[in-house]
Amino acid sequence: MSDKKKHTGLAVFLAVIGIAVLFAAFSSIQAIKNFASEKIEENTDSEVFSTNINKGKKHGKNAKQPKEYIARLYITGVISEGNNTYNQQWLIDTIDELEADENNRGIILYINSPGGTVYESDEAYLRLLAYKEHKPLYAYFAQLAASGGYYIGCAADYIMANRNSITGSIGVISGQFTDLTELMEKYGIKSETIHAGKNKNMGNYNEPTTDEQRAIMQAMADECYDQFTDIVATARGLSKQQVVNLADGRIYTAKQAQDKKLIDAIGSWDEMVSTMQQSEFDEAEYEVIDYSYKPQDSLYRYLLGFSRLRGVSSLLPGAVEEELTPKTKFPAYYYEGAR
Repeated sequence: MSDKKKHTGLAVFLAVIGIAVLFAAFSSIQAIKNFASEKIEENTDSEVFSTNINKGKKHGKNAKQPKEYIARLYITGVISEGNNTYNQQWLIDTIDELEADENNRGIILYINSPGGTVYESDEAYLRLLAYKEHKPLYAYFAQLAASGGYYIGCAADYIMANRNSITGSIGVISGQFTDLTELMEKYGIKSETIHAGKNKNMGNYNEPTTDEQRAIMQAMADECYDQFTDIVATARGLSKQQVVNLADGRIYTAKQAQDKKLIDAIGSWDEMVSTMQQSEFDEAEYEVIDYSYKPQDSLYRYLLGFSRLRGVSSLLPGAVEEELTPKTKFPAYYYEGAR
């Protein structure tokens, strides 16, 4: 190896180490700031409280939390196992804690989501149903409460939407296949997957989709759709046929949703809080504490984001990868128009 190459390699290595050290220092400073902020909050009489849970730990829990309170539980972004705005385990753990907390009087879901996976949507819905057996559960639809976002909202006793909210999109996507075989053949590209079982390679870009495979995926979509429409019918006091008639996957404005009895009312967040206090607590006023997921910064997340930004995570051009990569895992209660 030439001296020039050795020096270049050493420079790159030192640069990487330097970045790691700087980021670690930055994280330490942020941790100290957060700690100091928590201590300051513990010695104030602030009326606004927030709880963030990461990996089973709480951050920013106020020691002078009101004796009784309503939780505003945020459900934002794509519903999945975990991403930058949503984390399934955090959500389930938070509901568990709120149910066990004697000071918690109820939950208002604050939903701003295009939906997401069938599994996580249903798991959250079922956990909220269990919570509702003990305490009132309301839902407020913000900018978007579509598909899986609406699905979770169906757990609530009462649904209010902002007048500019978009909701509905009651339907299912069970798969998204991209067949590149003709394009590859045109340019002399060969790709072969060795597999046992004629449908094992189903959905891969190097194999055309057969009628049998379409039928397999359609059956999955139909089963999930049947589950979705059953839940809407039960939650909204509608017949199954009424729901099927309006559940063709389309989105609805807040006014349209109210006309079709998919929601109970249209109003602001303050009106939502007032409605719960009047209906459930004889107009007694309680503090509202925000519960929202905040991902924990780390060097790994930083470097992962940098690698994606630089386009080194895939051999495909960034624009092509973006188009071919599903926004959520399938099957999904997901509104495609949100991307």
